[in-house]
Amino acid sequence: MDKLKLTYFLLFSCFIVFSSNAQKIQNREEITHQIDSLLEKAEVSVNKYQFDKATDELNRSLKLAQDINHKRYTALASSITSKLEYILHDYSDAIVSLNRAIDIQRETIDETGLAYSYLSLSKILTAQNNRQGAFDYLNLSEKHYNKSNNQNLERYLSLLNLQRGIIALNLDQVPNEAFKYLKKASKSIDPEISSYEYSRLYYYLAKTELARKNATEADKYANLSLDAAKKNDFNGMVMSNYNLLSSIYEEQDNESEALSYLKLGNKERDQLFKLNSKTLGKESYTAYGNDVLKSEIKELSEKRKENERSLKVNKLTTILSVALITILSLLTLSLYKNNNLRARANGLLQKKNRELTLAKENAERATKAKAQFLSTITHELRTPLYAVTGLTHLLLEENPTPNQKEHLNSLKFSGEYLLSLINNILDLNKLEANKVEILYSDFDLRKRISDVLVALKNSADDKNIDIHFDFDTSIPQKLKGDPLKLSQILINLIGNSIKFTEDGDIWINVSQVRESKDDVHLRFEIKDNGEGISREKQETIFENFIQGSTQINRKFGGTGLGLSIVKNLLNLMGSKINLESELGEGSKFWFDLKFLVIESAPHAEGNQLDLTEINSDSLVGKEILVVEDNKINQMITKKILEKRNAVCEVADNGTKAVELVKDSNFNLVLMDIHMPGISGIEATKQIRKFNSEIPIIALTAVTLDDNLDEFYLNGFNDIIPKPYKTDEFYRKINKHLKIKKG
Repeated sequence: MDKLKLTYFLLFSCFIVFSSNAQKIQNREEITHQIDSLLEKAEVSVNKYQFDKATDELNRSLKLAQDINHKRYTALASSITSKLEYILHDYSDAIVSLNRAIDIQRETIDETGLAYSYLSLSKILTAQNNRQGAFDYLNLSEKHYNKSNNQNLERYLSLLNLQRGIIALNLDQVPNEAFKYLKKASKSIDPEISSYEYSRLYYYLAKTELARKNATEADKYANLSLDAAKKNDFNGMVMSNYNLLSSIYEEQDNESEALSYLKLGNKERDQLFKLNSKTLGKESYTAYGNDVLKSEIKELSEKRKENERSLKVNKLTTILSVALITILSLLTLSLYKNNNLRARANGLLQKKNRELTLAKENAERATKAKAQFLSTITHELRTPLYAVTGLTHLLLEENPTPNQKEHLNSLKFSGEYLLSLINNILDLNKLEANKVEILYSDFDLRKRISDVLVALKNSADDKNIDIHFDFDTSIPQKLKGDPLKLSQILINLIGNSIKFTEDGDIWINVSQVRESKDDVHLRFEIKDNGEGISREKQETIFENFIQGSTQINRKFGGTGLGLSIVKNLLNLMGSKINLESELGEGSKFWFDLKFLVIESAPHAEGNQLDLTEINSDSLVGKEILVVEDNKINQMITKKILEKRNAVCEVADNGTKAVELVKDSNFNLVLMDIHMPGISGIEATKQIRKFNSEIPIIALTAVTLDDNLDEFYLNGFNDIIPKPYKTDEFYRKINKHLKIKKG
């Protein structure tokens, strides 16, 4: 009795866990579309030097990606963030962002993403004058691009040649070598597909030709780059090309054109900083803008002084110098104030970081505790349920009376339903991650619904309710689908109608909507003339813990989870629940489902289902060792095997099992996992040291996750989770006995 109470208590606890988490299930597909759109916009904003906008788009996309634990989008957001930080000359932050992206890309084996990240690292190291590191990461990028087998491989390799040309120009100062790489890159960079890289390519070709003293060619390439930048609003490239054209005309001693383009470059720079005032701030304005202005004016001023061109140019130089000193003075004062503000902000940020770290640690501890609880409760719930289903099977094979057989079939059906319910509750983590799968099997739909109605008959009789069942005779007898989930849906809906109907009627109608060669579409309707649901409550009735009204809750009780479970199960099966109801006049629920039609012909070759025949004589005289510490489970497993005339011996712990296998000649071992002393896994490892041939099947009530490698790596041939269907139990045993015999 105490164990039964514990079971009910644990089951109730599972319902509480389920209800607290079910509301967190989100539409993952809609969120991924939103993230993809934000990241595309962010990359465009970065190329256009719209840093404020890009920062907002990146922050939003990164938060959404982290909320749904989407690793690829998290890595991509970090890569684009590093590009923004690189443009802002925040090289250390850019490297941190790239390393975060690389860690995820290595984990997910994203070859294209790794290649892109290593190319970005090469750009940063080039800007830091680290030639060896820049080339190492460039070669690593090429290696991953080649491994990716990407259809755009030629275009990606052109980007690598562009970067090699930049290194040769800026670090090696070998413009002829740089020109070779850049011309090679120009063959595969399409101005429509890669417009930003196209503009960069011709910008560096212009710089290369200027270094080679080919001013005319430099002017041509600079204007090609400028046209592409203007066409696509690449504001940063527009500014860079204006400054480059100023240098080209200065090299040609055309001072008026040089000064004109210098003014255009400065004007473009000022517009950029106004556009990105939030992201850049005054400090960045100094670092990113005035250093460039100071350098350009200084070089122009020195040349004019050396040549002593004209009094007008000298006057302009003096005015610009005064303006520069004035700006620098103002910015120095502003920088002092900003430093004070930043110090206070850093203090607040450190405090918030400590709070977030503490919250993260608490969340991790809670997650670990929940996982441990689910692991423990799974075994405790499955063990008694195994006794229920096993004993029911044994009783059904002992020639019960028709009345007893009806009760036993109802008990068997209820056990299967309870197992399905327990599995749904215990698999909350999989539901949240969209990992719960439909389990397809062949079944008789009419019989399945009849079993549901038999199980609910007593409840209906107690409330003087007549149940009317109308089943379309054109529906094929044998279908393929998930009968347990369908049963759970029908039990919840019909049970809901029984609960809110008194001295009335319930109509269950199953009709065929349409049929094709391989599948059939069916409509299920459950209608009653009970309490009904008000219109204002119909929108929320499918949410957790929601009922029609407080009075209904007091009168009829219940948790309000039934309809929520129905909604989630139908969503999983690709359908939805519909409702029509009037308060005081009853309710009608309906939904549509598609099933495969099972032909009477045998399965075609290549069917991946386990078609091992259940031969009633295959176990005769076979010696089987049952390793199980639970006395009831020992008795049930032994009797099920002896029904097929197998010879069974029982070991109640792993140590004894190892000794018996050494001293005897068993045909097969059924091994429990959790036992006193050594576990079933450890016992199997010891047996494999001296016997590698005997089939060992794990017969266990533990929860099996998606990764079963641990069982197979430690010597198990197969796994049968408890409670099991007896036919499946016999089939797996026959399969491994045949393998050993063969």
